[in-house]
Amino acid sequence: MKHPLFTKLAALAAITVLLLFGLSMIEDVVRDRQRYRSLTAQSVAESLAGPQTLMGPMIHSACVESWDVETGKGDERRVVEQRREFLLTAMPEQLKLRSGAAMEERARGLHKVNTFNLKAHLTAQWGSLAGLQPQTTQKNSRMHCGAPIIMMAVGDARGIRTAQLTLGEQTLALKPGTFHPTYSRGLHAVLPETVRGQAPGLSVSMDLELVGTERIAIVPLGGNTEVQMTSSWPHPSFGGRFLPSEREVRKDGFSAQWRLSSLATTAQADIEKGSRICIGGYDDSPGDYAPGGATPRDCADSFNVAFVDPVNPYSLSDRATKYGVLFIALTFVAVGLFELMKKLRVHPVQYLLVGSALCSFFLLLVSLSEHLPFGVSYAAAASACVLLLAYYASHMLGGLARGIPLGAGIALLYGLLYALLQLEQTALAVGAIALFLVLAAVMVLTRKVNWYGLSQGTPPQRPAPAAARPAPVRPEAP
Repeated sequence: MKHPLFTKLAALAAITVLLLFGLSMIEDVVRDRQRYRSLTAQSVAESLAGPQTLMGPMIHSACVESWDVETGKGDERRVVEQRREFLLTAMPEQLKLRSGAAMEERARGLHKVNTFNLKAHLTAQWGSLAGLQPQTTQKNSRMHCGAPIIMMAVGDARGIRTAQLTLGEQTLALKPGTFHPTYSRGLHAVLPETVRGQAPGLSVSMDLELVGTERIAIVPLGGNTEVQMTSSWPHPSFGGRFLPSEREVRKDGFSAQWRLSSLATTAQADIEKGSRICIGGYDDSPGDYAPGGATPRDCADSFNVAFVDPVNPYSLSDRATKYGVLFIALTFVAVGLFELMKKLRVHPVQYLLVGSALCSFFLLLVSLSEHLPFGVSYAAAASACVLLLAYYASHMLGGLARGIPLGAGIALLYGLLYALLQLEQTALAVGAIALFLVLAAVMVLTRKVNWYGLSQGTPPQRPAPAAARPAPVRPEAP
C-alpha cells in the first residue's frame, strides 16, 4: 500500500480481465446464434430450394462412333468392335435474359431467411448449327447420334415452378433432366433432327419461374450475353467474375444490367470442358456442381446477386460486442477523471459493477433483437443501461450533478456505436476521429495533474488562481 495509485491500477487491470472474460462469453452466445441461423438457412434450402444457378440454354447431342478392328491370325483371327463416345454442343451466339425477383421471407422459429421467386424470359439465337454435324475419325466407321437436345441447367431443380419453351411458333414439350453428363439438373426438350447442321440457325424463347434461397448466379453462355434484373430488394450484393455494367439501387429495390462478350469470358470453353459451376464463388462454400474448396481454375465464369439482409441482428450484435473493450475503457477513464478531479474515492468493486452493467447491454441487445427490430432493441437496451448507470453513478460520485453527466457521456457512447453500426464505408474514419477527440479531452482535463504526487499518495494539487492567493503579510512598523 506504499503506492496506492499502483495498487488501484492493478485492481482495475484485474477487473478489466474479468470483464473481458464476460465479453468473450457473450461473443460465444452471438456466434452460437449465428450458427443456428445458418442451420435455419440450410433447413429452408433443404425444404424449398438452395441458391440457384442458370446455365443455358444450349444444344447438345450424344454421339457414338464405332468401327471394326481385326486381331490375331489364322484360327485366332477375331473382329473386335471399338467405339468412341463424344458430345457435340452448340452455344448460342446471342443470349438475352430479362428477369424480376420477388422476395419472400421464410422462418424457422426466431430465425428468418430470404428466399426469392425469379420470373425470367430468355431468348437465344444460334447463327449456325454446323457444330452438331459429327465428323468421323476412322475409315469405314459407323456413326450414331442421339436427337439434338436443347437444355437449361439450374442449380436446384426443385425450385422450378413453371417453364415454357417456344421454337418459332411451336411450343416444345419440356421434360426433367438435361441428359448432360456434367450438368444433370434442369430441363430439356428434344429438337427435330432437321435442325442438325441447319445453316440459318434457330431462335428459341423460354419463360421460366424459379425459386431459391438468398443467391442467384448466371453463366454468360452466349457469344454476346445481355442480362437485365430487377427486384424489390433494396440491399443487393453483386459478386462473381463480373459486376453490372449499369446498376441502380433504390430504397424500393434495384435494377442491374450486364453486357458481356465471349471475348471477355471463357464461359463457353469452361462449359465445353465440363468445368464446375460455383454458386458460392471461389471460396469454401459448396455449390450444386462444385464441392467446397473450389478454386478459380475449377469454376466456370459466372456472376451472381446475393439478397443480403443488412440488418441481420446477429452480424450487427457481433460487430457491437467488438467495441465492448472500448466501452469499458472509456467508462473507466470517465469515472477515474471524476475521482481524480473531484478528489473522490471509488472502490474497485464499484468499477466492477459499472463494467458489468456495460457488458449486460450487449446480452440484452442480442436477446431483444430476436423479437424486436434491431433499432428498437438497441434503444431499449441502451436506455436501460444508461438509466441504471446514471442512478448508480449519482450515489457513487456523490450527487446527481456528477451522475447525470456520466450517464449523458455513456448515452453519447451508445449513440456513437449505433452510428458506427449503420455506417459501412466510413465506420473506421468516424471511429478514429471520435477516439482522437476523447483522447484530446482527457489530455486537456489532466494537463495540470501532478502524477508524481499521485504515485506518492498525495492528492493532486492545482495552482490557485492569482486572485485567490493570500496577500503577503507585511511586518508592522515599530
